[in-house]
Amino acid sequence: MIDPYLQNLLQLADELGRRRLDGRLIDALPGSAELDETAAYRIQDWLHTRLSSAGQGIVAGYKIGCTTPVMQRYLNIDHPCAGAVMSATVARGSGEFADLPNGRLGVECEIAVTLGQALGPATAPHDPQSVRGAIASCHAAIEVVADRYTDYSQLSAPFLIADDFFNAGCVLGVAQTDWQELDLAAVRGQLWVNDELRGSGHGADILGHPLAALAWLANRYAELDRTLPAGSFVLLGSVVQTQWLDAGSRVRITLDGLGEATAVITVA
Repeated sequence: MIDPYLQNLLQLADELGRRRLDGRLIDALPGSAELDETAAYRIQDWLHTRLSSAGQGIVAGYKIGCTTPVMQRYLNIDHPCAGAVMSATVARGSGEFADLPNGRLGVECEIAVTLGQALGPATAPHDPQSVRGAIASCHAAIEVVADRYTDYSQLSAPFLIADDFFNAGCVLGVAQTDWQELDLAAVRGQLWVNDELRGSGHGADILGHPLAALAWLANRYAELDRTLPAGSFVLLGSVVQTQWLDAGSRVRITLDGLGEATAVITVA
């Protein structure tokens, strides 16, 4: 007989997957009030299995939310939170994303890295300097996020983590393999919607340095006995506040020295 606690987590994962796939809004589900973050990351694993079986591909990368002051203030969460990105939702250079039948899509301006070496428990603890050697390339990136909730402000951080912390996909810009001489903390990111500048920020906004976010994720995963595999990518956090969009919106982001990425939101 399955443990009732695990049964509850499995049921939460199944319901989160069902609602994400059929477009129904998500509210505080039964059994979610007592979630802690360790349980939330466990739910993610089962959620990803369900999404994969429904044609969403495999986990291709990871996102870290709430790594910048602007996003911590906006969401009223004072610490980083991680989620996964399914391969079917990843675009390269430019992407099209269908608007939601319920809820809304938004975009964020991010620095991303692709790993050439795994980061796992065996080499923990990690710090910004130690993770540098694991990076194969850096990218300008758009994270596409989904407000698929009746009212996310009423949901706990663990609940949002269990649902991949708003992730709905991403666009990765051209891989920059000669990034080592670039001061990532000084990189300026800008985001335009329909040719209107909506926000800007710098790499230093991300936990003081973008690689501090990568080290945070590697250490958090090591605590959970998880590894960030070689070949996966990590979105390190938005340097601008989330911009919620209407269908037909055109998005462009640039990051100094890393290039650009573009996206279009189409009618559902």
